[in-house]
Amino acid sequence: MNFTDRLKKNDDFRAVYKKGRSCANHEFVVYALSNGTERSRFGVSVSKKVGNSVVRHRVKRLVKENYRLREEMFVPGTDIVVVARAAAAGLNFDRVGGSLLHLAKRLHIVKPMQTQE
Repeated sequence: MNFTDRLKKNDDFRAVYKKGRSCANHEFVVYALSNGTERSRFGVSVSKKVGNSVVRHRVKRLVKENYRLREEMFVPGTDIVVVARAAAAGLNFDRVGGSLLHLAKRLHIVKPMQTQE
């Protein structure tokens, strides 16, 4: 995560939940809030409803890696929290990426596509 810091504190997560916009699908809920800086912050939350610790950690790794590979596509200066739902436990890498990108587009936190010349 070159351009992104991690959300670590409970107060930061709560602020994004309370003041941010959200969008959901069957696998994830994504919250986004502008933070007024040039750097974005990213956090993942996976509850015990998703599965045991091995499954929860796998979901976290898949979400973080998908974000890391696509972070230049996201608008800078945004706090993003991804909350995994129980359906996320059985997803593969590509499905996680597609699902997250779909929600990010619905929240308008993805930069407009640049035309190739």
